[in-house]
Amino acid sequence: MKSIRKALTVAGSDSGAGAGIQADLKTFAALGVYGTSAITAITAQNTVGVNRVLALSPQLVAAQIDAVIEDIGAHALKTGMLANRAIIDVVASKVQQHRLKNLVVDPVMVATSGDLLINKNAVAALRARLMPLAAVVTPNLSEAEQLTGRKLSNWKEIELAAEQIVAMGAKSVVIKGGHAKGPAVDLFFDGKKFRALNAPRIRTKNTHGTGCTLSAAIAAYLAKGTSIEEAVRRAKKYITEAIRAGFVVGAGHSPVHHFYRFWKA
Repeated sequence: MKSIRKALTVAGSDSGAGAGIQADLKTFAALGVYGTSAITAITAQNTVGVNRVLALSPQLVAAQIDAVIEDIGAHALKTGMLANRAIIDVVASKVQQHRLKNLVVDPVMVATSGDLLINKNAVAALRARLMPLAAVVTPNLSEAEQLTGRKLSNWKEIELAAEQIVAMGAKSVVIKGGHAKGPAVDLFFDGKKFRALNAPRIRTKNTHGTGCTLSAAIAAYLAKGTSIEEAVRRAKKYITEAIRAGFVVGAGHSPVHHFYRFWKA
């Protein structure tokens, strides 16, 4: 019997289930990967906004990672909302301690609703501790600006930001263009070549959890043994169709449809 591929998500819980841990586990399941989790924070959240956030203790985050890796293991992992510097430090330490490979870093800073999901003093720790361990970093335009201190208003500036992020130690980066005008074009850079990843822009409010879902899909494909670039390309296709199939479940930004391949809303 073929062994199941496994992926770990280290991220915050979204009570509305559109983003965070819940979106990641749905994505893993949809792509045929066994998903495990280490929760970093609990949010009181729905499609309209984030009402409260409680960051868990770094010790509890570390214990969750230890419990999963020592028994189940992980062929890939991703990070999402890490909340503060102490959690970032402990996650980086655990990645190194367990020699975990295929790390996808989604530098979650702001929710779709605009609510801040990370302490401002944690960005430097994200750059210094996690970037050098990452196989892929997946910032959107505003997150890339925060990471690089660079205003990104044209394609050349986005390319320069990609080079800067890889220079921080990451093997590759995907700067997501979903918040820009025009087609939804992402930039992939592996330290050698730039790739423009094109997709049609889908006019919809059902976009909650798009970043979480994309990064989880990349981790899932890496867990299944694909190359980094192929994992990114497949994940881009998956999220595009998940957005296209999105459905309304609340009054704000509803989630994408993680299981669009299996059932219709």
